[in-house]
Amino acid sequence: MTLVAQGKVRDIFEAGEDQLLLVATDRISAFDVILPTPIPDKGRVLTACSLFWVDHLQSVVPNHVISGDHELFPPPFDDDSDLIGRATLARAADVIPIECVARGYLAGSGWKQYQHDGSVCGIPLSPGLEESSKLPEPIFTPTTKAAEGHDEPLTPEDARELVGTGLAERLREVSLTLYLLIAERALEAGVIVADTKFEFGFDRETKELMLIDEVGTPDSSRFWPTDGYRPGWPQPSFDKQYVRDWLDASGWNHEPPPPTLPDDVVEVTAAKYREAYERISGEAFDTYMARMGAPA
Repeated sequence: MTLVAQGKVRDIFEAGEDQLLLVATDRISAFDVILPTPIPDKGRVLTACSLFWVDHLQSVVPNHVISGDHELFPPPFDDDSDLIGRATLARAADVIPIECVARGYLAGSGWKQYQHDGSVCGIPLSPGLEESSKLPEPIFTPTTKAAEGHDEPLTPEDARELVGTGLAERLREVSLTLYLLIAERALEAGVIVADTKFEFGFDRETKELMLIDEVGTPDSSRFWPTDGYRPGWPQPSFDKQYVRDWLDASGWNHEPPPPTLPDDVVEVTAAKYREAYERISGEAFDTYMARMGAPA
């Protein structure tokens, strides 16, 4: 097994000519530091969410997924039961060096930018907006793809200079279309998608633009419950915000080494990840695992 790349969460292996195996681990990071305590089944939830969304979005743009069924993985991956539900066999792509972020609400780094100069990634917004406000219409706010550290925001001009005018516009159109579809489906399930991140690449065989990496997961999206939503402050979320809050309260200075997470924080975080999948998909996480072939 040849390890091609290792991110904060994913391990990527060669799996044949122009094919990769993407393995979502249970690692969790916060403030750009990988924590020493894994979150049980986190990687499987991320994979479950991605497989759910690429199936619903394939009419908009092709995606890189070949199969999530471990029995269809090439040897030796087909014999590794730990990959059940957490790995995806995918077509390799020539990756476009932009993180494509679509925002429907003002939160996170977008809120910080707005406070500074009334705009997000060079896009001016109406004055008087509050934290977590719904935007009049979704906006495309791409960032760089940093190998280490923080991604940096890109203005529309920056994006055009980086990938060309035609491709930058295509990425904006596709990202906003995908966001609207995801947001609409999630809202029916009582979940607000405040923002989400997409990645794209070109199929090495067909040269087509395709959706790659994770899609609509609690790691790549900001999910809020609709019940209790009120702008003006941060919202409760189905992601690792609970971990970030605990880390801040612990007094950690965001520099390595990070502290070990207590059991109760691990349990609550794992439950939040599972609930995100179950709400949006309408399927119990255990049902997903059984469908993927996990032993009873």
